[in-house]
Amino acid sequence: MEQAQALNDSFRAALKRELIRHRFAAIGMSVALVVVLLLLVQNSIVAVQNGGGERLQNAMLGGVGGFVSTAVGAFLALMLGNIKARTQDTMLGFAAGMMLAASTFSLILPGIEAAEALIEIAVLPVAVVITGMGLGVLLMLGLDRFTPHEHDNEGPCGPGCERIGRVWLFFLAIALHNLPEGMAIGVSFADNDMSVGVPLTAAILFQNVPEGLAVALALRAAMLSPVMAAVVASGTGLMELLGAFVGIGISGGMPLAYPVGLGLVAGAMIFVVSHEVIPETHRNGHQTPATLGLMGGFAAMLVLDAALG
Repeated sequence: MEQAQALNDSFRAALKRELIRHRFAAIGMSVALVVVLLLLVQNSIVAVQNGGGERLQNAMLGGVGGFVSTAVGAFLALMLGNIKARTQDTMLGFAAGMMLAASTFSLILPGIEAAEALIEIAVLPVAVVITGMGLGVLLMLGLDRFTPHEHDNEGPCGPGCERIGRVWLFFLAIALHNLPEGMAIGVSFADNDMSVGVPLTAAILFQNVPEGLAVALALRAAMLSPVMAAVVASGTGLMELLGAFVGIGISGGMPLAYPVGLGLVAGAMIFVVSHEVIPETHRNGHQTPATLGLMGGFAAMLVLDAALG
């Protein structure tokens, strides 16, 4: 008990130092969190009054699908054995390409269209979505700065990271990565528009398989047993279920919340791709296959959007 209390006190002290050291990031994250919480409260009241409905059900089903697809990829690692780093980087590049295309065609453009239906003044609809994107970037920047986790290219980072095992730091890093994907699923169903929700959800489920596989292989390299690596990698997919709930919660109420929510999630996803995924795919010197994978993923998302949208 005393040891746990000491660890908790140590983490709080480390977090306080980080907040003071990176005060602008802390202020930005606080603004984004306040907006998200206000939207959650307001939209939760609307949801209770309307009895939840089909939108919430679709979002939750999409979140469950995100978890399942991550688990499928993770347990594929048991059957496939070792995969070359070049192949892993290509698969992650493919996932990054799908995320970039989904952010553009299934989040930003529908967000601008939704804002245009509410605001007839030129440029303002775009400003609404860009504002949402800024909030998403601030949210992810703050979470990245103040949550203990580990990147292969940077090592442990965040307050109190020296007291947490490497496996759990890596788990937290992937969980942060999966949060905006789950939020994207939730937001995409907020307007009950299947032409937005279905292609985006399908894309995320599809790209979760190589992601789950790559995470399981990385955890095996961190000295976990193959089965435990698959289980822990699958667990990161639970953040998609949580993210889907948050996504539908922030964008399912007042009309303007929908384009803001789409922009917020797009900003968060683009941040993750640029800050996490692309650097990881280039870390081993496989820039060309990773870039070709990214282009393939972008093209695949275009096909999905055309076929299902």
